[in-house]
Amino acid sequence: MSGRDLERDGGNKNNNNHAYAVPPTSSGYDPETSWTSWLVPMFVVANLVVFVVAMYINNCPSKNLGFDGACVLKFLGRFSFQPLKENPLLGPSSETLTKMGALKWDAVVNHHQGWRLVSCIWLHAGIIHLAANMISLVFIGIRLEQQFGFVRIGIVYLVSGFGGSILSALFIRKSISVGASGALFGLLGAMLSELITNWSIYTNKVAALMTLLFIIVINLVIGMLPHVDNFAHIGGFLTGFLLGFIFLPRPQFGWLAQRHVPAGVRLKSKYKVYQYVLWVVSLVLLIAGLCIGLVMLLRGESGYDHCHWCHYLTCVPTSKWKCDDS
Repeated sequence: MSGRDLERDGGNKNNNNHAYAVPPTSSGYDPETSWTSWLVPMFVVANLVVFVVAMYINNCPSKNLGFDGACVLKFLGRFSFQPLKENPLLGPSSETLTKMGALKWDAVVNHHQGWRLVSCIWLHAGIIHLAANMISLVFIGIRLEQQFGFVRIGIVYLVSGFGGSILSALFIRKSISVGASGALFGLLGAMLSELITNWSIYTNKVAALMTLLFIIVINLVIGMLPHVDNFAHIGGFLTGFLLGFIFLPRPQFGWLAQRHVPAGVRLKSKYKVYQYVLWVVSLVLLIAGLCIGLVMLLRGESGYDHCHWCHYLTCVPTSKWKCDDS
């Protein structure tokens, strides 16, 4: 999964991209229903279509934006890419991305364009960015949709992307941000909470947990490199983690065994007590978190006013690079 891209308004951009490996399924539990995955492939197609539209609107050959170097792959005509000096990921300009709905703090707060909190998750900075995210979506999303159905996984994906956008906008003011990685981190978060809430049905549960935690930590650490929007990753992950407790608990074996017994004589409840507790706590935290984040954002507050050290979550300065608030 690539890091969610940050792009400076001037158009000059550096990006870091990375890809997830998907942990092997280690559950010995066969779900009572196996769904055919169609929503995740539709999400992939939608992202591809949006990228093609962005390139059509960008029309690099007809616009002189003041950058050195010719359009890349000019034989593609209006679908050719911006000069590599401007966009090394082979994609459109920051002006085009902004026009199409990239996340921009000023537009959301001062111009009441809240729709950018959703539209930005369908935009990608370039082919490299798009390919990394869509490959991750296929490997992670299809398996989850087959196990839990399109409704639940669709909600996790979209709400996680929204949550990632809120946290991103609270901390990033000088750049635009695009990409589906907040939503993809939400799917990873949901995988982790699904493992926790369904702990008793898993075989090799410790190995599954360690593998998943390793993947999550590595990608969050990579997100600390410059010009990667790690706040979108963190916001999406936390949102998806809470949503997993709400939407992805599995029923007890005892309940499954007595499904055909009349309801009045069933001895086992569908879920265990701790699953109900996690459901309630997660629902309260999710609603509170999204509401507080939205209120802070619409009031124009900066996340750094409440968390002075949070800049280390998205960029750690070294001798090789410096960090700023973008």
